[in-house]
Amino acid sequence: MKPETTRTINDTPQPQYLYMAIELSNEKWKLGFTIGFGQAPRERDLEARDLAGLVKEIHMAKERFGLPESAPVLSCYEAGRDGFWLHRYLQTQEVANLVVDSASIEVNRRKRRAKTDRMDVGKLLTMLMRYHQGEKKVWSIVHVPSPEDEDQRQLHRDLMALKAEQTHHINRLKGLLASQGVALPFQKDFLSDWRRYGCGTARLAICLAARMKREYERYRLVKQQINQLELERVEAVRTSTPRPWSRCASCCG
Repeated sequence: MKPETTRTINDTPQPQYLYMAIELSNEKWKLGFTIGFGQAPRERDLEARDLAGLVKEIHMAKERFGLPESAPVLSCYEAGRDGFWLHRYLQTQEVANLVVDSASIEVNRRKRRAKTDRMDVGKLLTMLMRYHQGEKKVWSIVHVPSPEDEDQRQLHRDLMALKAEQTHHINRLKGLLASQGVALPFQKDFLSDWRRYGCGTARLAICLAARMKREYERYRLVKQQINQLELERVEAVRTSTPRPWSRCASCCG
Protein backbone atom coordinates (compact mmCIF):
# COMPACT_ATOMS: atom_id res chain seq x y z
CA MET A 1 0.00 0.00 0.00
CA LYS A 2 1.50 3.30 -1.04
CA PRO A 3 1.75 5.94 1.66
CA GLU A 4 -0.46 8.92 1.12
CA THR A 5 1.29 12.17 0.44
CA THR A 6 -0.02 15.43 1.66
CA ARG A 7 0.63 18.89 0.29
CA THR A 8 0.38 21.94 2.42
CA ILE A 9 -1.19 24.89 0.65
CA ASN A 10 -0.35 28.33 1.94
CA ASP A 11 -3.58 30.28 1.80
CA THR A 12 -2.14 33.34 3.51
CA PRO A 13 -3.05 36.30 1.29
CA GLN A 14 -0.15 38.40 0.09
CA PRO A 15 -0.35 42.07 1.04
CA GLN A 16 -1.18 44.55 -1.71
CA TYR A 17 1.62 47.09 -2.02
CA LEU A 18 1.34 50.73 -2.94
CA TYR A 19 4.29 51.61 -5.16
CA MET A 20 5.53 55.19 -5.09
CA ALA A 21 8.26 56.85 -7.16
CA ILE A 22 9.54 60.36 -6.44
CA GLU A 23 11.20 62.55 -9.05
CA LEU A 24 13.14 65.14 -7.05
CA SER A 25 14.10 68.64 -8.08
CA ASN A 26 14.92 71.87 -6.30
CA GLU A 27 11.48 73.47 -6.69
CA LYS A 28 8.97 70.72 -7.51
CA TRP A 29 8.62 67.03 -6.77
CA LYS A 30 6.70 64.73 -9.07
CA LEU A 31 5.04 61.74 -7.38
CA GLY A 32 3.85 58.58 -9.10
CA PHE A 33 1.67 55.86 -7.50
CA THR A 34 0.39 52.51 -8.68
CA ILE A 35 -0.48 49.06 -7.35
CA GLY A 36 0.81 46.93 -10.20
CA PHE A 37 1.40 46.44 -13.90
CA GLY A 38 -1.53 47.43 -16.07
CA GLN A 39 -2.74 50.04 -13.61
CA ALA A 40 -2.64 53.63 -14.80
CA PRO A 41 -0.34 55.50 -12.40
CA ARG A 42 -1.61 58.36 -10.28
CA GLU A 43 0.77 61.30 -10.80
CA ARG A 44 0.86 64.43 -8.70
CA ASP A 45 3.09 67.50 -8.42
CA LEU A 46 4.25 68.68 -5.01
CA GLU A 47 6.26 71.58 -3.68
CA ALA A 48 9.78 70.40 -2.90
CA ARG A 49 10.29 69.34 0.72
CA ASP A 50 6.57 69.53 1.54
CA LEU A 51 6.55 66.53 3.86
CA ALA A 52 3.03 67.06 5.13
CA GLY A 53 1.85 67.15 1.53
CA LEU A 54 3.78 63.97 0.78
CA VAL A 55 2.07 62.08 3.61
CA LYS A 56 -1.29 63.39 2.44
CA GLU A 57 -0.67 62.22 -1.13
CA ILE A 58 0.24 58.73 0.10
CA HIS A 59 -3.04 58.59 2.04
CA MET A 60 -5.03 59.81 -0.99
CA ALA A 61 -3.30 57.27 -3.26
CA LYS A 62 -4.36 54.45 -0.95
CA GLU A 63 -7.95 55.70 -1.15
CA ARG A 64 -7.71 56.01 -4.94
CA PHE A 65 -6.61 52.38 -5.35
CA GLY A 66 -8.91 51.01 -2.67
CA LEU A 67 -6.14 50.02 -0.27
CA PRO A 68 -6.49 49.95 3.50
CA GLU A 69 -4.53 52.52 5.48
CA SER A 70 -2.32 49.70 6.75
CA ALA A 71 -1.21 48.69 3.24
CA PRO A 72 2.60 48.65 2.93
CA VAL A 73 4.26 51.32 0.79
CA LEU A 74 7.39 50.72 -1.29
CA SER A 75 9.03 53.83 -2.73
CA CYS A 76 12.17 54.91 -4.56
CA TYR A 77 14.02 57.97 -5.74
CA GLU A 78 17.32 58.57 -7.52
CA ALA A 79 20.39 59.44 -5.47
CA GLY A 80 21.52 63.02 -5.90
CA ARG A 81 22.05 66.31 -4.15
CA ASP A 82 19.16 65.68 -1.74
CA GLY A 83 21.17 62.99 0.00
CA PHE A 84 19.48 60.69 2.48
CA TRP A 85 17.37 62.94 4.68
CA LEU A 86 14.19 62.07 2.74
CA HIS A 87 14.98 58.36 2.98
CA ARG A 88 15.22 58.63 6.75
CA TYR A 89 11.98 60.59 6.95
CA LEU A 90 10.14 57.98 4.87
CA GLN A 91 11.36 55.31 7.26
CA THR A 92 9.75 57.18 10.16
CA GLN A 93 6.49 57.02 8.17
CA GLU A 94 6.87 53.22 7.78
CA VAL A 95 7.61 53.53 4.08
CA ALA A 96 10.14 51.04 2.70
CA ASN A 97 12.30 53.26 0.52
CA LEU A 98 15.09 52.53 -1.95
CA VAL A 99 17.73 55.09 -2.97
CA VAL A 100 18.74 54.18 -6.51
CA ASP A 101 22.11 54.74 -8.17
CA SER A 102 21.26 56.82 -11.23
CA ALA A 103 24.23 55.54 -13.22
CA SER A 104 23.03 51.93 -12.86
CA ILE A 105 19.59 52.43 -14.38
CA GLU A 106 19.19 50.59 -17.67
CA VAL A 107 18.52 52.91 -20.60
CA ASN A 108 17.91 52.73 -24.31
CA ARG A 109 21.41 53.09 -25.76
CA ARG A 110 19.96 55.05 -28.69
CA LYS A 111 18.77 57.64 -26.20
CA ARG A 112 21.64 58.04 -23.80
CA ARG A 113 20.95 60.06 -20.68
CA ALA A 114 23.16 62.81 -19.37
CA LYS A 115 24.24 62.41 -15.77
CA THR A 116 21.98 65.28 -14.75
CA ASP A 117 18.88 63.83 -16.43
CA ARG A 118 16.21 62.40 -14.16
CA MET A 119 14.20 59.30 -14.91
CA ASP A 120 10.47 60.07 -15.20
CA VAL A 121 8.22 58.66 -12.48
CA GLY A 122 6.48 56.25 -14.86
CA LYS A 123 9.75 54.55 -15.72
CA LEU A 124 10.81 54.54 -12.07
CA LEU A 125 7.53 52.90 -11.05
CA THR A 126 7.95 50.17 -13.66
CA MET A 127 11.49 49.43 -12.54
CA LEU A 128 10.49 49.51 -8.88
CA MET A 129 7.85 46.84 -9.48
CA ARG A 130 10.27 44.73 -11.51
CA TYR A 131 12.83 44.97 -8.73
CA HIS A 132 10.23 44.03 -6.11
CA GLN A 133 9.24 40.99 -8.14
CA GLY A 134 12.79 39.69 -8.21
CA GLU A 135 14.65 41.42 -11.06
CA LYS A 136 17.49 42.67 -8.88
CA LYS A 137 19.71 43.65 -11.82
CA VAL A 138 17.46 46.42 -13.13
CA TRP A 139 19.47 48.88 -11.00
CA SER A 140 21.84 49.20 -8.06
CA ILE A 141 20.70 50.27 -4.63
CA VAL A 142 22.76 52.83 -2.75
CA HIS A 143 23.82 51.86 0.75
CA VAL A 144 22.43 54.49 3.11
CA PRO A 145 24.90 55.20 5.93
CA SER A 146 23.81 55.94 9.46
CA PRO A 147 23.62 59.65 10.37
CA GLU A 148 26.73 59.19 12.53
CA ASP A 149 28.74 57.57 9.73
CA GLU A 150 27.63 60.20 7.24
CA ASP A 151 28.63 62.99 9.61
CA GLN A 152 32.09 61.50 10.05
CA ARG A 153 32.63 61.73 6.29
CA GLN A 154 32.25 65.51 6.27
CA LEU A 155 35.80 66.24 7.41
CA HIS A 156 37.30 64.11 4.63
CA ARG A 157 35.00 65.61 1.98
CA ASP A 158 35.81 69.14 3.12
CA LEU A 159 39.53 68.37 3.04
CA MET A 160 39.31 67.01 -0.51
CA ALA A 161 37.35 70.06 -1.65
CA LEU A 162 39.89 72.43 -0.09
CA LYS A 163 42.81 70.63 -1.72
CA ALA A 164 41.10 70.94 -5.10
CA GLU A 165 40.54 74.65 -4.41
CA GLN A 166 44.21 75.02 -3.42
CA THR A 167 45.28 73.51 -6.74
CA HIS A 168 42.96 75.94 -8.52
CA HIS A 169 44.58 78.96 -6.83
CA ILE A 170 48.11 77.73 -7.60
CA ASN A 171 47.24 77.18 -11.25
CA ARG A 172 45.61 80.60 -11.41
CA LEU A 173 48.74 82.30 -10.05
CA LYS A 174 51.00 80.41 -12.47
CA GLY A 175 48.63 81.22 -15.32
CA LEU A 176 48.71 84.93 -14.57
CA LEU A 177 52.49 84.93 -14.77
CA ALA A 178 52.53 82.71 -17.85
CA SER A 179 50.39 85.31 -19.63
CA GLN A 180 53.34 87.69 -19.14
CA GLY A 181 56.00 85.22 -20.24
CA VAL A 182 57.11 84.33 -16.70
CA ALA A 183 57.49 80.81 -15.32
CA LEU A 184 58.21 80.35 -11.61
CA PRO A 185 58.16 77.34 -9.30
CA PHE A 186 55.48 77.70 -6.65
CA GLN A 187 57.20 78.08 -3.29
CA LYS A 188 57.00 80.08 -0.08
CA ASP A 189 58.35 83.34 -1.53
CA PHE A 190 56.45 82.96 -4.80
CA LEU A 191 54.67 86.31 -4.52
CA SER A 192 57.86 88.35 -4.11
CA ASP A 193 59.88 86.48 -6.74
CA TRP A 194 57.71 87.42 -9.68
CA ARG A 195 58.68 91.14 -9.45
CA ARG A 196 62.20 90.30 -10.55
CA TYR A 197 60.94 89.59 -14.04
CA GLY A 198 59.63 91.93 -16.70
CA CYS A 199 55.84 92.02 -16.91
CA GLY A 200 54.95 94.45 -19.66
CA THR A 201 53.98 98.07 -19.03
CA ALA A 202 54.02 99.69 -15.60
CA ARG A 203 50.22 100.06 -15.63
CA LEU A 204 49.75 96.38 -16.37
CA ALA A 205 52.29 95.44 -13.68
CA ILE A 206 50.40 97.44 -11.04
CA CYS A 207 47.04 95.88 -11.87
CA LEU A 208 48.54 92.43 -12.19
CA ALA A 209 50.32 92.73 -8.87
CA ALA A 210 47.07 93.68 -7.13
CA ARG A 211 45.22 90.75 -8.65
CA MET A 212 47.98 88.31 -7.78
CA LYS A 213 48.05 89.57 -4.22
CA ARG A 214 44.33 88.92 -3.83
CA GLU A 215 44.68 85.47 -5.38
CA TYR A 216 47.63 84.64 -3.14
CA GLU A 217 45.69 85.71 -0.05
CA ARG A 218 42.88 83.35 -1.02
CA TYR A 219 45.45 80.58 -1.47
CA ARG A 220 46.92 81.22 1.99
CA LEU A 221 43.47 81.10 3.60
CA VAL A 222 42.73 77.75 1.95
CA LYS A 223 46.16 76.42 2.96
CA GLN A 224 45.51 77.44 6.56
CA GLN A 225 42.20 75.62 6.58
CA ILE A 226 43.80 72.50 5.09
CA ASN A 227 46.42 72.46 7.83
CA GLN A 228 43.73 72.82 10.48
CA LEU A 229 41.61 70.01 9.06
CA GLU A 230 44.59 67.68 8.78
CA LEU A 231 45.30 68.23 12.47
CA GLU A 232 41.66 67.51 13.28
CA ARG A 233 41.78 64.32 11.22
CA VAL A 234 44.87 63.08 13.06
CA GLU A 235 43.21 63.84 16.40
CA ALA A 236 39.99 62.11 15.34
CA VAL A 237 41.89 58.96 14.38
CA ARG A 238 43.83 59.04 17.65
CA THR A 239 40.74 59.36 19.85
CA SER A 240 38.32 57.20 17.83
CA THR A 241 37.01 53.94 19.27
CA PRO A 242 37.92 50.95 17.08
CA ARG A 243 35.01 49.05 15.60
CA PRO A 244 34.44 45.51 16.95
CA TRP A 245 35.61 43.86 13.73
CA SER A 246 38.83 45.86 13.67
CA ARG A 247 39.65 44.86 17.26
CA CYS A 248 38.98 41.25 16.36
CA ALA A 249 41.27 41.48 13.32
CA SER A 250 44.09 42.92 15.43
CA CYS A 251 43.73 40.13 17.97
CA CYS A 252 43.97 37.52 15.23
CA GLY A 253 47.18 39.08 13.95
